[in-house]
This record gives sequence, structure tokens and C-alpha cells, in this order.
Amino acid sequence: MLAATAPLPGLRVELVSAHASETSVVLIELGIVFIVLALLGRLANRIGIPSIPLYLLAGLVMGEGGFIPIDAGEEFLSIGAQIGVVLLLLLLGLEYSPDDLKVGMRTTWKAGILDLVLNATPGFIVAQLLGWSLQASVLLAGVTYISSSGIIARLLDDFDRLANRETPVILSLLVMEDIAMAVFLPLLAVMLVGATFVQGAIAAGIAIAIVAVAFMLAVRFSKHVSAVVHSHSRELLLLGVLGLAFLVAGLAEAVQVSAAVGAFLLGLTLSGNVADQIRGLMPPLRDVFGGIFFVFFGIGIDPRDLGPVLLPALALALVTAVTKIGTGVWAAKRAGIGPKGQWRTGLSLVPRGEFSIVIAGLGVAAGAQPLLGPLAAAYVLALAVAGSILMRFADRIPSPLKAPVRDGSARVRR
Repeated sequence: MLAATAPLPGLRVELVSAHASETSVVLIELGIVFIVLALLGRLANRIGIPSIPLYLLAGLVMGEGGFIPIDAGEEFLSIGAQIGVVLLLLLLGLEYSPDDLKVGMRTTWKAGILDLVLNATPGFIVAQLLGWSLQASVLLAGVTYISSSGIIARLLDDFDRLANRETPVILSLLVMEDIAMAVFLPLLAVMLVGATFVQGAIAAGIAIAIVAVAFMLAVRFSKHVSAVVHSHSRELLLLGVLGLAFLVAGLAEAVQVSAAVGAFLLGLTLSGNVADQIRGLMPPLRDVFGGIFFVFFGIGIDPRDLGPVLLPALALALVTAVTKIGTGVWAAKRAGIGPKGQWRTGLSLVPRGEFSIVIAGLGVAAGAQPLLGPLAAAYVLALAVAGSILMRFADRIPSPLKAPVRDGSARVRR
């Protein structure tokens, strides 16, 4: 017995040493990732564009086929990416109230339908032309349909346009897209596992019912939920909201509604002083984990795979930029916004980002189409950069819209 147990202390030392070595590698890799993100964030601020496109590029550089391959820290980045999605959508939900959502849905639902038709169709058609399966075609339609709520909301704040007349129209369209995702993502999950049409219809019905119930709870019990998590201590408030966000997101994921939609609905529910405090506390945390999310997606893409899909991605980006602008202009015109405001509305809807990446990530994980990830990455990169620039210089870009002429002089309702 003694002879059998004698080697154990030495073995334990070797295991501890190996664990320490692995931990050091993980910490070094994570240190490199965060330093790269910090440098790219500084660069983005300096040149006046969102950091998301640069984070995607960083992921491409640090993934398979890149210059700085990240392996040991990938598990942490995977979990961090999921947290990033939850925080991105939680803070987006805080930008709205249930009343805002009801009014927006009532006034822009026709524009929302036009948005879906004009912007999902090109993705579906291109996928079919490339010979992709029906599943992959539906996935690409989702990628091209939805604008980046995260990028747009952040840029509206950065460019001081939250008080503009057209901003409620923009936000209403974004809300309709996010609600559409609440139905689309469960359907997508069922479709990717090869379920039948009936199973898909049941999943969609459950998703709609859950979202409807959650919305009713947000309207009726918003003040009660906010009172429960409220605290004068910033630490306790943050812990309470984070705990509730992860719990709701996890339960939403368990019933196949998507963690992102669950977090968004929780954001809708929080109101008053709690919402104001969280909007002040959460953004740095959101930006850190949101950055991890975009980097992690980029890590999963081999840069060598971008070549074959670059032309289709750029062509798709051009077409859907035009269709988004048309959607925004039409919606703003129906809301009584003047030509300059219509133009800003259209240009503001161009950026694609987090949800497009989420949809593509689901497809890649399910093995629906190997080229979906690279094409989505190239597409999002193109429109995140172009859309950000278009938003920034919207008032300087000549508008094809004509201002009404009255009394011999041009007057524009902004």
C-alpha cells in the first residue's frame, strides 16, 4: 500500500505545476486581448468611428489563421461573449419605456413591415444564388434584415441627436426589429435542429405568447420590479440588476426565446430612478463584455475564408444600405418629419452589428453553412464602418430629397 501511494505527492506537484502553467497562459492571452481592445478603442475614438468593426478585425487577427492565435483563453471569451450580448440588450431596453414601445408600434408598424420585406429579401436571394440551403438562406435574410441597435443608439448619443424629431422614428423601427427577433430566434433554433413545420409553428406561438406576457408584466409591474432592485448602494444595485438580468436571460434561453430578448424585455421593465442609475453604472461593463463578444465572433473566422465571400458581402452591403435608407426616409415622411430629418433617419439605419453576428453565430455553431460566418463578418464590417461614417456626416452629405418651397424660399422642417 505504501509503495502504491508513494508517487502521489510527486504527481500532485506535477498537476499543480501544470495547472499553474495553464492559468498563466490563459491570463497572458486575456491580457493581450484586453490591451488590444484598449488600443483599438482609443484608435476608434480618435478617428470618430465605433469600435465594433475594429474589434471584429482584432478577432480575425487573433483567431485561427491569424497572427496571434488565442487558444487557452477561448473558454473565458466564450462565456464573456454571452454576457456581452445580455448587457448590450439590457441597456438597449433601458432606452425605452413600455409606453414608448406601444406608441412606436402603433405609428410605425407599416414601416416595420416594409423594413422586413426590403431588407430580408436581398439576403435570402443572394444565399439562393450562391447555392446555399433553405436554412442558410433564412439565416442570411436575418443577418441583412436587422440594424444594429447597439451601434445606432450609441451614435445617436455620441452625435447629440437623442432630442431630434426623427429619433423616435428610428428607435421605434429598432424596437420592431428587436421584437421580430423574439419570434425569429426561436423559429431559427427549431429549424437548425431539423424540426418539422408544426414544431416550428408551435415554437413561434410559444415565443409570441412569452413575449406578450413579458410585455404585459413590464407594463403592469415595472414600478414594482424597479422597487425590488432599488438600492442607495451602487454596488448592491448593480449586483441586483446583474443577477436579475442573468436569471431572466437564462430562463429565456431555456424556453428558446433567446437570452438577448429576455435581457431586452427586462430593460423595458426597469424604470425611473433605477433605470437612470443603471444607465450611468452599466455602460463601461457593457462595453468591455460587448467588446469580448465581437472579438470572440472574429476569432471563429479564418481570414483566409473571407476572400471567396468578399464580393457577395460588399454587393449585399450596398443593396441593403440603399433599402435601409429608403425604409427610414419613408417612415420619417409618414411621421411628418422634414427632408433633412428623413435623410438622417435613413442613414441612421444603415449600420449592422450585434444581432447580425448573433444570427450568423447560431448558424455557424449548427453547421448550417461554413461560409455564413465569413460572409456575415465581412458584411457587418462593411456596414458598421460605412453606416457610422454616414451617420456622422449625415448633415454634410447632399440629400436627394427636395425641401418644400414656400414664398420663394426653401424652408426645411428638420
